[in-house]
Amino acid sequence: MRDIQYFEASHITVRSSGGVGDTPNDGWELLLKNIAPNSLHDSSARYDAPKCDEDTRVEVTDEIMDWIQNCDAPQRLLCMTGPAGAGKSALQQTIAERCTESGILSAAFFCSSTDPTRNTTSSIVPTIAYQMGLKHHGFRSSVAAAVKHDPSIFSRSLRSQMDVLIVHPFRSLRRTQRLDTNTFPYAILIDGLDECIGKYDNTLHSPPADIDDRRQAEDRQAELLAAIRHCILDNNLPFRVFIASRPEWAIRTALEPGGHLRQMTYRIELSDKYDASGDMRRYLRRRFEDIGLRIGNSQWFSEDAIETLVRAASGQFVYVATVHKYISERRSSPEERLKVVLTWTPHNGKAVCPFEALDRLYASILLSAKDAYEVVDTHHGRNFLILSRAHHMNADAFYISSASIFLNFPADVLSALLGLEARAEDILFSDLRSLVTHEKHDGGVLRLRLYHKTFSDFLEEKSRAKELFVPASCVYTHLAKCCMQHIIECSLDFDSLPDRWEDLPLSEQLKCSLKVASEDLPYFLDEANALDDEVADFTHHDGWPKLHKLLLLDMADPSLWLRYGNNWETWIKILRHFTDDLAARKPGVAAIIIGSLEKLDRDGNALVHEM
Repeated sequence: MRDIQYFEASHITVRSSGGVGDTPNDGWELLLKNIAPNSLHDSSARYDAPKCDEDTRVEVTDEIMDWIQNCDAPQRLLCMTGPAGAGKSALQQTIAERCTESGILSAAFFCSSTDPTRNTTSSIVPTIAYQMGLKHHGFRSSVAAAVKHDPSIFSRSLRSQMDVLIVHPFRSLRRTQRLDTNTFPYAILIDGLDECIGKYDNTLHSPPADIDDRRQAEDRQAELLAAIRHCILDNNLPFRVFIASRPEWAIRTALEPGGHLRQMTYRIELSDKYDASGDMRRYLRRRFEDIGLRIGNSQWFSEDAIETLVRAASGQFVYVATVHKYISERRSSPEERLKVVLTWTPHNGKAVCPFEALDRLYASILLSAKDAYEVVDTHHGRNFLILSRAHHMNADAFYISSASIFLNFPADVLSALLGLEARAEDILFSDLRSLVTHEKHDGGVLRLRLYHKTFSDFLEEKSRAKELFVPASCVYTHLAKCCMQHIIECSLDFDSLPDRWEDLPLSEQLKCSLKVASEDLPYFLDEANALDDEVADFTHHDGWPKLHKLLLLDMADPSLWLRYGNNWETWIKILRHFTDDLAARKPGVAAIIIGSLEKLDRDGNALVHEM
């Protein structure tokens, strides 16, 4: 009898023989493969997660906790909205910790647009079910049995996932009185709904389900809100759900008059109602006093400086947090960095937009980093803004609109492609560490992470970045140039290449960057500005025959070609389109490219047919 598991959701009985590989734990192990550990409120990936200082944000945190603990209140969904930098995540983190201390936290999920493991809605429901399973053994067994019965549940709609992994197990346990609803943790927290993008798959060369990624992201966010209403609110489950988000389309339309969540939602808008000036003042004073203890000078800052910073923050906690991170860099002078920040702060009486002060801070830090980088002799002639923007775009992946694909590379490989020395990304961002960091992901892959989404917004908007703005087309132009330069200046003997990439007599980093250059040149050319002279020079230096021979190394390795060959037709199509445009201006060059392309196409198609 101990080997019988009941899956009441579908009213079937799943019997296990108890043999190895056929246990209820199989379902739980499969669930674990579909969760996002980085999203947990106490995840090591969020070890430095922002949270409210003691005696700050008291009014709003008390209001949130009062709502959560009032289980008799009719509205069981709380939506907190506010602009970027208003402190939503810090509040969510604080509430998560308080609920944990009170024993009422059922689950928490912190989304992040810069973390591919938690920037889609696909892992939210499994991660919530996982946390609930940790709270109750019976719930865990029911979830495991459900997953074992239907291992494809993770590819279903969010509503189906929530029904199978949360609603049915809970209702079944409650019906059989194996679960006490009075003691089961009931607070579910979801932070950063707006940071969920539309793509479920963010791998290299993986096309999105829809070219309009913004619309797809909004649809996914709306799908999650609809699933919460149908599965939790309409089913009258005893959970209280707290969602924080920027007021973007999905949550805004759900809460506006006529929206499907308006009548059943308790709403908090982080606005002038919750004046954060006093909290930011206390935050800065404490942090500056700590710096004073470190440097042995308690008088290094003034109260006037704090007041100036608080006024400049325009109610955005991200501003004071960024100021502190920038000023507290341990290898710099806090007094000097404070002067830099204050220089870029608007004077009294000057009208400011909500993010003008933050933009000034970002511009100040970015311009200082640019000057510091370009003044070094070995960096002479390099364009810091293009290089840093390339790494920034790579953090979210380069989007190739004509092919509907995303390209993303390890930071060191991108540096090599850009013609930089080993570990150059550390030098490139050495003066931007208050805004970005490099992190090692699975397999030791190094990737750039931006601390604040508002910095990414700043870089992408010309009206905000102004003279520091770099259009995406300029980055693609530079990448196309680098690809062509990599190929024609490569030290290889192209007449006697080995049969495999790994046998090339090059460093691992250079092999990776050369591989990127040969595989992705057409994509960058298609997104770039006019490069007629550079393409002509590449052609006259036998660039296309060299490219052909490098691609043959892909074709010789089935494991590489199976991945790459799926995009072969698109690759050829894009290069043909580029050459057709070039023909009117450089007919001779275009004719050479067409000849090389036809031969390459024949070789590629022949290999595809063989496979």
